Amino acid sequence: MATGRIDVSIEHKNRPETGAEAKRHPNTCPACGSHYREDELEKHLFVCPHCGHHFPVDARTRISQLADEGSFLEEAQDVRSADPLGFFDLRPYAERLAEAELATGLGEAIVIGRAAIDGNACELSVMDFSFLGGSMGSAVGEKFTRACESAAEYGLPVVSVTASGGARMQEGILSLMQLPKTVCAVEELHDAGCALFSVMAHPTTAGLIASFASLGDVIVAEPGALLSFTGPRVVQQTTREKLPDDFGLAEANYRFGHLDAIVPRGELRSYLGRLLRLFGNGR
Repeated sequence: MATGRIDVSIEHKNRPETGAEAKRHPNTCPACGSHYREDELEKHLFVCPHCGHHFPVDARTRISQLADEGSFLEEAQDVRSADPLGFFDLRPYAERLAEAELATGLGEAIVIGRAAIDGNACELSVMDFSFLGGSMGSAVGEKFTRACESAAEYGLPVVSVTASGGARMQEGILSLMQLPKTVCAVEELHDAGCALFSVMAHPTTAGLIASFASLGDVIVAEPGALLSFTGPRVVQQTTREKLPDDFGLAEANYRFGHLDAIVPRGELRSYLGRLLRLFGNGR
C-alpha cells in the first residue's frame, strides 16, 4: 500500500541557509522579511527587533557581545587541523581548511581564551559555524580540552558557546574520538571543583550535543535554536511519523527538561554574569 508524502519542511525552517537563499542580502530577516542596515542589527546584537529572530553571529562577534571590553586573552591560536587521512572528495581537505581560514579569519572552528563577563573571570570557548559548519575535528577537541585544563589550573568556570553540525567527517575516527576526549576534559574540570556553563546557539547538533555541549552544570539556549542529534527531516523520513512543528528546537528541549533556560541574546551577558557570581570559585 502506498504511503503518503512526508512533509519535511520543519527542518527547513531552522537550517542554515544555502544556495540562492544565502545570496540574498544578509541583513534581511528570514522570519519576517524585515530589512536592516548593518549598524541597526549590530545595535540589537543581531536580533530582529520586529520578530525576535536571532541571526547567526561569528565567534569574534559573540566574544565582543559577552566579554568585558579588553578582557579577552586568546589562547592556543596556533592549534590547527592536520590532514592525517589525505582526505579528498571534490577537493582536498587541506584546500577546504585554507579556504575556511581565509573566509573567517580563524584558524579553527573554535576560539578559546581567558575573559571576564560582568567583572567575573572565566575561560571562554566559542564555536563558529561559518568555519566548515562548526564541525569538530581533532583541533577543535584539543582546543576545548585546553580551555578546560586552563580553567582547572586557575580555578575558573568555563563558559562554552556551541554552534556546530557535528563531527568532521574528513578526519574519520579521529574526529569521533573527540567526543570521549572532551567528555573526559569536562569530568576533570568538575574534579577540580570548577563549573561548565553551556550556551547552545543555532544549530547545536550531532557530535556536539552528544558530548560536551550537554554536560554543562547549567545549560541554556538561544530562542529558536535547533538542538538535536539528528535533524527533523532525517527523523521523519526514518520513522515515517509526522513530527511536531517545534521538534528539536530550543523550546521543545526546554519543555522536556533538557535545558535549564532559554535566554534571548540581549539578556545572555547579564545571565552568565549572575551564574559566574553564583558558581565561580576563582583563586
